Parts: sequence; C-alpha cells; structure tokens
Amino acid sequence: MSITVTGQDRPELRQAIEEIVDSGFTGVQLRVHDERGEWVGSAGVRELGQSEKPPTNGWFRIGSATKTFVATLVLQLVAEGKIGLDTPADDYLPEFGLDRRITVRMLLQHTSGVFNYTGEYFEDGTVVPGVTWAGQAWVETRFKTYQPEELVRLALSKPARFEPGTDWSYSNTNYVLARLLIEKVTGRSFAEELRRLILEPLGMSDTMAPGTSTEIPEPHAHSYYRYEEAGQEKTVDVTSQNPSWISAGGDMISTTRDLHTFFSALQGGKLLPAPLLAEMRKPDPKIGYGLGVFVQDTGPDGGTVFHHNGGIAGYATLMYSSPDGGKTMTASVTYADDAAMSQAGAFQKAVQRLIDEVFCGGQTEEEL
Repeated sequence: MSITVTGQDRPELRQAIEEIVDSGFTGVQLRVHDERGEWVGSAGVRELGQSEKPPTNGWFRIGSATKTFVATLVLQLVAEGKIGLDTPADDYLPEFGLDRRITVRMLLQHTSGVFNYTGEYFEDGTVVPGVTWAGQAWVETRFKTYQPEELVRLALSKPARFEPGTDWSYSNTNYVLARLLIEKVTGRSFAEELRRLILEPLGMSDTMAPGTSTEIPEPHAHSYYRYEEAGQEKTVDVTSQNPSWISAGGDMISTTRDLHTFFSALQGGKLLPAPLLAEMRKPDPKIGYGLGVFVQDTGPDGGTVFHHNGGIAGYATLMYSSPDGGKTMTASVTYADDAAMSQAGAFQKAVQRLIDEVFCGGQTEEEL
C-alpha cells in the first residue's frame, strides 16, 4: 500500500485511509486538525495505471461542499443588510416568477419545493429526469456550457415537489437561485463575492469558482467515470470537464488545507455574526439540514458535528467540524464513478469509519 503521511504518526488514521483504498477507491487525501495537532496523509494512486501517490494537499472538485460557501455568502450579505433571510426570493429575482411563498431561507434549507434540475428521485422509485449528468451521454457532452438561468428555467418548467415550506428535499436548483441572488444584489459575480467575503479575508489562495473553465490546477489526483458501450465496460478520465452543469450546486475547486481554513473559521465564528451562525445551524427536523450545513449527532462520545460532503464525477469531498471549529476533518476521495453509484455504500462506510476515528475516539457507532 502506497501511503504518505506528515505530522505525528496516527496509525488509526493511516489504517483508515488504507482501508478506503482497499475497498475500491483510487486515492484518498485526508487532513485532520485536533488537540493532537495536524495530521495529513494520502493513500492509493494519483492516476490509474501509475504508481505515484495522490498529493497530500492537491486540488480537487469539492462538489456540494460548495453549498456551504454559497450559504455563508448569502448570510454575510444578510449581515450587510443587502438580503432579508425571510424575504420572498421573488423580490430579488422577479424574472423567474417564483412562488411568492419561497423565502431566501427556504432556498438555503432546501424547503422551497422547487424541482431539482439534476433530477427528482421519489420514495416509490419514480425518477423525473433533468439535465444530463450521468452515463455515456454525460461523458460525451461533459464540455457543454450551461448558463445558471437556463438551469433554473429547466427546473421551473417542472412541477414543484411540494408546497413551499411544507417539507424538505435536496435540490441543486435552490443553490443556483442563491448564486443568482448574490449576483443580483451585489452587481458582482459569484467568484468576485467569494473572493471579497471569504477567500481574501482568510488568505485562501487555493480555492476557486471555475465557472466554465474545464481544468484543475496541478497537482491533483484524477477522477474517472465508468460506463458500458456495446457490452464493453469503458473507464474514462473525467478530471477535465465543464462544471457549469452543476453551477453553484457544486462547481468549486479547493484543497484539504483551504477547506479546513474555511470550515474552522466558519464554525469558530469568524465569518458570521453569532445570531446568523445560530440560524445557519438550526436543523430542519426531517433530515438535520441547517442553512448550507448538516447537523449530526455522533453519539455521547463525539457530540455534535457540522458537515457538508460533496460528490462530482469521481471526486468525493468530506468537510467536518466540531462546533467551535477546533477539530476538523477534510478529505478528498477519488474513484471511478458510474450511473449506478456503485461505490456509494463503500463511501458511506468509509465516512463513518473516519468520523468514528476523528470525532468519537475510534468507537464504532451505528452506520448513518
């Protein structure tokens, strides 16, 4: 097993990332900050067919961890008096004709009921498709450019999932609307506001909102997509892609160090006034989702943790913190993705193993 570690030896963390690779993942980068200091490690390979290990602080696509950045920006603009958290989103984005009952808070908490433009999946197995993001069709069109407004209009052409504020359902559309809201009230791009309010104040030089740019800076581990064509299995390197199909639902690029810097500062109260951080952390009772963060009780030994993971075409991201920001875990996992999400079960087991080691003193809890 090829593995790189910096900081004091933590055999339990080294073993955990080795087991993740053994369960079928290509590579792992893990960073832990706690009372014992900083531990950084990587395992597996940077690229299929090669022996070089993943970098310990390489760039990767962070997927839906992007949503925490978006929610933080919106709440910072609430603090500046530019946005009202319980104001109808239609007041800021009248061009879409949104249901007047949908508030800014509902967008951030996924309680708006707006159709998820990447597709809706119902409990009875029914699927209502949206934009193409999986299978051979996506592989062949992965450099296509989508405009955020186009994604919103696709979503609004479909029936709402439920009446605003009456239920909870994860919808990427909410966060594309939140991005457009940021741009409308500031007159600046999402990337510019990200730099102004988060990246520059925290000295985060390795995080970006790529827009339609298809490349990731070096060094980086590679991501893959697997599909069948004419009965033959094909695995394609999809590290390069146009992430505009997911937009502010999950398009950002970062590193484990920058994600630690951001999430520790956020939970430590350095980015939001205390009342707004408290609003962010109020979980919806159905799923434990606040405003851009999940709230999870890890049991008596670990207490509460805040997190937002992400996944996008062969990259998976972990971003966890204790309530005071003093203990964090940030990671990137690379793998060969597929339409069946065949690695999802193994990923959940890997995440739980890491939570147990970092936040629960190594004691095994019930799986999520």
